[in-house]
Amino acid sequence: MVSSALPSKRKSQPEKSQPENRGSAERPAQLLAWYDRHRRRLPWRAPAGQRSDPYRVWLSEIMLQQTTVKAVGPYFEKFLARWPEVSALGSADLDDVLRMWAGLGYYSRARNLHACAVIVMRAHAGVFPDTEEGLRALPGIGPYTAAAIAAIAFDRLTMPVDGNIERVVSRLFAVEEALPQAKPQIQALAATLLGPSRAGDSAQALMDLGATICTPKKPACALCPLNENCAARERGDQDTFPRKAAKKTGALRRGAAFVVVRGEEVLVQSRPAKGLLGGMTEVPGSEWLAGQEDAAALAQAPELADVKRWHRRLGVVTHVFTHFPLELVVYTAKVPARTRAPNGMRWVPIATLDGEALPNVMRKVVVHGLGE
Repeated sequence: MVSSALPSKRKSQPEKSQPENRGSAERPAQLLAWYDRHRRRLPWRAPAGQRSDPYRVWLSEIMLQQTTVKAVGPYFEKFLARWPEVSALGSADLDDVLRMWAGLGYYSRARNLHACAVIVMRAHAGVFPDTEEGLRALPGIGPYTAAAIAAIAFDRLTMPVDGNIERVVSRLFAVEEALPQAKPQIQALAATLLGPSRAGDSAQALMDLGATICTPKKPACALCPLNENCAARERGDQDTFPRKAAKKTGALRRGAAFVVVRGEEVLVQSRPAKGLLGGMTEVPGSEWLAGQEDAAALAQAPELADVKRWHRRLGVVTHVFTHFPLELVVYTAKVPARTRAPNGMRWVPIATLDGEALPNVMRKVVVHGLGE
């Protein structure tokens, strides 16, 4: 068969070197040099040249999951003041841990935090395992957290990949595949930024780079130590990375919450230990169901003989969980001083509610229900 393609009169040109192939050997050193000058001061981070405390690294990494550095700072200081070592946290009461965690969100982390501290004390004599495999065997420690602790606390030659590092690497190498499918590729590329030593500093350098320079919007590329070899910057579309698949939002769930006041006290209960917001404190409420009508939710009010009528507050309380948005109608009632709490419920002083393990959604409900 005769080809219809015309022979080219051009001489073949050498392929243009891609950014990922230029200067790759220098990147780890460039990254560390930048970090030594610009590293952030964080309460859990050891000073330059000093070894990191595994307890502080672990505590901060658990707290930082799905949460910002700004939000975590006060909680970290509070936990450290109350439980300065893993032995103290392992001896603490879970309810106290949940109370201290209240407001930080994703409450399964608090339960796993306590369970992990207990196991480190009982099975490891108070010493954290120094390998990824050993760390992953502990409650609440997944692949990323194990790699982060292993690298930062024990200088194991591994690269943890958080959201900041995903963004830096996806731009540096112009990773076209969308997240989360791109995670293995990004993990492999991130590992190329490790030098022969200082693995923990390399990881923290990339985290700092993503947090301060390679930000989600309007990255300060001119200040980046790796900008000459950044594929996305060379193309001019760095703002479009990382590629992300469209998020699937769960169906809106609806329900009712009941704020019952007895003098200066309010009626509360503890949620089941397992499941969403497990073990946390809440006011009584209905089930949270998609398409639930107000009448059906109101029918699930707590049984109190002294409540003749529930008063519906204007507006609703909204909250967004990871997998679904929530809308709660809030009803209020006042009862006499003699009123007993139904089984499984209790009265607590309104003045001490801040000390209860109230998740954010319940804080919103109480404020809405007690508001004038």
